[in-house]
Amino acid sequence: MRTTMGSAWCTLAAAMCMAAGINGTARADDALAATATDPNGWAMYGRGYDNTRYSPLKQINTGNVGQLKLAFAFQLGSLRSNESSPIVIGDTMYVSTSWGPKFVYALDARTGARKWTYEPEIPDDVLQFACCDVNSRGVTFAAGKIFVGRLDGKLAAVDAATGKELWVTQVVDYKQGSVITSPPLVVKNMVITGFGGGEYGARGSLQAYDVNTGKELWKTWTVPGPGEANNDTWKGDSWQHGGGVAWLVGSYDAKTNTVFYGTSNPGPWNAAVRSTGDGNFGKLSNLYTSSTVALDADTGKIKWWVQSTPQDAWDYDGVNELVLADLPIRGTKTPVYLKADRNGFFYVVNRENGKIISAEKFVPANWAEKIDISTGRAEENPDKRPGPNHPVKGVCPNLIGGKNWQPMSFNPGTGLVYIPSNNVCMDWSVSEVTYKKGVFFLGADFPTQPGPGGYMGELIAWDPVTQKKVWSVKSDLPFNGGTLTTAGDLTFWGDLHGAFRAFDAKTGKELWQASLGSGIGAGPITYSVGGKQYVAVVVGRTASIPAFLGEVGKKMAGATPEGGALFVFSE
Repeated sequence: MRTTMGSAWCTLAAAMCMAAGINGTARADDALAATATDPNGWAMYGRGYDNTRYSPLKQINTGNVGQLKLAFAFQLGSLRSNESSPIVIGDTMYVSTSWGPKFVYALDARTGARKWTYEPEIPDDVLQFACCDVNSRGVTFAAGKIFVGRLDGKLAAVDAATGKELWVTQVVDYKQGSVITSPPLVVKNMVITGFGGGEYGARGSLQAYDVNTGKELWKTWTVPGPGEANNDTWKGDSWQHGGGVAWLVGSYDAKTNTVFYGTSNPGPWNAAVRSTGDGNFGKLSNLYTSSTVALDADTGKIKWWVQSTPQDAWDYDGVNELVLADLPIRGTKTPVYLKADRNGFFYVVNRENGKIISAEKFVPANWAEKIDISTGRAEENPDKRPGPNHPVKGVCPNLIGGKNWQPMSFNPGTGLVYIPSNNVCMDWSVSEVTYKKGVFFLGADFPTQPGPGGYMGELIAWDPVTQKKVWSVKSDLPFNGGTLTTAGDLTFWGDLHGAFRAFDAKTGKELWQASLGSGIGAGPITYSVGGKQYVAVVVGRTASIPAFLGEVGKKMAGATPEGGALFVFSE
């Protein structure tokens, strides 16, 4: 590990570290909660525990966004799949790169001047164990520390003021195909993380570590083994390589002390290995895969779950972020989570008891007609469920989902969710498969084709109460960037062509655009330092995902060259 130091850390952030009780007299997330409520900062991946990606800042608004210009750019020193959402604490920005991360930088949030660089020692062979690219989606701050999940299956803590590595903990063996690509969640004095590996036959779990020492505090398997509840939803011993990993980000509701995570597809993709392989699967639904799980933050015990795709046969990961909001449901303010699931249905669920309030299609989806909200089970189209001797044609959505990892945002002012969606379909046939550590555990072929309507991507402004589309912007390519929304009635979104744009959040009218040279997947952020508001986004298109998508993937890869840069704009 190499660290390069620059200027001293900001006074405000240092004060927040003291408030966090580095001496152990207070909770580590006290400072995190304080920064999350600071309108000027961007304290976490989704800005707060609710993952809304909404900022109350409005200095930049619909009236002046057209005047945005480049404040600074910073070259990340790492090409390919740069997907980080930076965080901003005080006047310091922290941003990670791809390939490990190869680097984590602390920058002056006003100028881009480098304060320090953390360069962990990452093994050279990580690419072969990273299903869906060598990405890093960001870092987490708490208690004067920056927490970094790494492709080598490790979780590291570094000093937020200096970049010095404080501790490193082995979370999982990366050589089983379990890399860590997303930032952890800090709750109380715990750092909670999952890992990848659903495509390699890993068995999923969530694990919590002490913020000061890296010692493991609890571990919860998201695929239950013998003696654990719901192990009987698995055929034979298939649970051993059952997937169900939690590779994206978590949310937290302090009122109920509940942590929420989505879980991935089951392994292998050939459902006959782990269940019946047809629609008559009964109890063999493969819990807790393709689900949302609600856990007690103190113990990791699963309180309840919602399985969006039982006995998943299409790689419809359920990992997408859970956005927490309080919505007027039938005239009553109701605590909910919002999830644009990869299976093409938008879920509104009571986050206190797991009861589904509504689930409606937000993209073209034909694998199922509807979701029975009383049972959570889909009314499937039997012609679209693949199995032994039953290949299917033209099933929608494609395995990249109606929405992939790219984060959506929720604006409480407009009441709308801004979803970066995909409109791609596929054929699917299954084959025999044998588990081998560190090798894809799939058992399926999945030729890709464009979805209906002559477009493959769409930014959708969605009303979660009425479950209706309000406005949209279509794109010729799928797998575009995440979104940001603000009190200035703006929504920001980048695409695979490298166009970064601002829209009127109420109407969808395009108000500003900048061409950034490489495809955008990351979610943008906004913050204010010294009374001046900035908007930031990382660029650098994906490389591995297009390889899964045939001719569609060739178009995605051909849209822009690989890249790796941070762009920051202001008036």
